[in-house]
Amino acid sequence: MNLPNKLTLARIALVPVFMLCASHPFHPAWMLAAALVFTLASLTDFLDGYLARRWNMVTDFGKFADPLADKLLTTTAFLYMMTMSACSPVVLAVILAREFAVSGVRMLAAAQNRVVAANLWGKVKTVLQMLTIIVFYFGVALEAWQGSMGVSVYLSQIVGYALCWLVAAVTLLSGVIYLWQNRDCFMRAK
Repeated sequence: MNLPNKLTLARIALVPVFMLCASHPFHPAWMLAAALVFTLASLTDFLDGYLARRWNMVTDFGKFADPLADKLLTTTAFLYMMTMSACSPVVLAVILAREFAVSGVRMLAAAQNRVVAANLWGKVKTVLQMLTIIVFYFGVALEAWQGSMGVSVYLSQIVGYALCWLVAAVTLLSGVIYLWQNRDCFMRAK
């Protein structure tokens, strides 16, 4: 197993660690830990793709596991944000619908012995999702720390909520573009 694939597996392994940290909402140390774990996991996403392309180590396993790792990580984070009222269930439904639709297209393509790669909009969507989550968890950690000093601020929830709606819009757009670009998969399906 090459290094990029090991980084992808490390990202998957960080999901339960993130869950442990995020399950203590509004506690400064735990929210900071959640932010740091998520940031580290997000960096592995950038690094594994960069190394795989640079060292010509792109594998079928990586093509499957990398988007799966991203989906596990970001969906988990948005679920925890929803429990803290910083993400609407509608946003999460849009994210999940897009991911199921894209996975369906990839399954159809695989049945036709084709590999459908991620497009630019999918990458933009993932980066925006990750940045939204990082901003939110660092913001909650800072505000929880300020709250422990008697300062009550909920700016991170407001910003998180607004960014989640932006994520929903970009996610929806990327899904529509992806389905349109790969509409021939439906035509060829038996």
